[in-house]
Amino acid sequence: MPELPDIAAYISALEPRIIGQPLKRVRLASAFLLRTAQPPITNAEGRVVRALQRIGKRIAIGVEGDLWLVLHLMIAGRLHWRPAGERLSGRQSLAAFDFPNGSLVLTEAGTKRRASLHVVTGEEGLRSIDPGGIEVFASDLASFRGALTEENRTLKRALTDPRLVSGIGNAYSDEILHAARLSPVTLTHKLDEQEWERLFAATRDTLRLWIDLLRAEAGDGFPEKVTAFRKDMAVHGRYGQPCPRCGEKIQRIRYADNETNYCARCQTGGRVLADRSLSRLLRSDWPRTLEELEALKRR
Repeated sequence: MPELPDIAAYISALEPRIIGQPLKRVRLASAFLLRTAQPPITNAEGRVVRALQRIGKRIAIGVEGDLWLVLHLMIAGRLHWRPAGERLSGRQSLAAFDFPNGSLVLTEAGTKRRASLHVVTGEEGLRSIDPGGIEVFASDLASFRGALTEENRTLKRALTDPRLVSGIGNAYSDEILHAARLSPVTLTHKLDEQEWERLFAATRDTLRLWIDLLRAEAGDGFPEKVTAFRKDMAVHGRYGQPCPRCGEKIQRIRYADNETNYCARCQTGGRVLADRSLSRLLRSDWPRTLEELEALKRR
C-alpha cells in the first residue's frame, strides 16, 4: 500500500501538472470506485484545480468551489500520467481524470476492488474521511508519545493505526523500528524516555529520508515504480538477507497477508519473535534465540 513517502512523491509530481489546470472530464471504468453520490462527480468537471493535499494515505484534489476528489489507493492502486484522453483499456484501469495537458489514470492490480474515490465539499467533508492520526512532521515528542500511548499496544500496531499516526503502514513501520533499534512487539507503555526520543527521531528521519529519495528518483517524471519493497530498505521485505547494521540475517513474523521484518540482533536483544503459524507447528521446539534458530536449521 502506498504510504506517506509514496503519496508525497505523487503529490510532488502532480502539482506542476494539474495545479491551475481545468479538470475537463472524469471517466470511470469501475462502478465500484466511486463511494459517494452527493455531490455528483460531474460537478467537478470544468473546474480548475486549486490545491492538492495528503490525508493519511489519501490524495485530495481540490477544485474551484471547495470541491474535493479524494483518492485512496489501498493496497494495489497506482497512479499514472498518460497522454491527454488516452483510452482506458484492460481490467486494471479504473478511472481517468482528463486535463488539457494529460490524463491522470488510476489502475488497480488483482481482482479485488479496494481503491476508492470520494467527492466531498469543504473542510467538513475532508474531516469526515480523515482517520484522525497525528501528522508526524507537525507534532512534537509529547504529542507523538501521547497519541501512541492512548492504548497499551505493540509499537508495530500503534505506528500503523491511522487513528493514531497518519500515513505509516507495514513497510515504513519496519524501517522506523529498525532505525530506532526497537522491537515491533514492545508495548507502548513499556518505553522509557530515551526510547521515546529514539522512536520519534527515527520516525521523522526515516519518513524524510524516503520522501527525499522517492522525489529524487522520479525527478521531473512521474512515479511509476511505487512499491512497498525497495532494495535500499534496511529490513522490510529482506527476510534472510543481512542486516545493514550488524550483518545478522533479517527475521520475520507472518500473520494473514502481512509480514513484519526485523533484526533480532539490533532490535530484540537476540531473541527470535514467535511467528504465529510456525510457533503453532513447532510448539515447545520454537527457537527463542538466534543460536537456537541456527541449530534448528542444521537438524
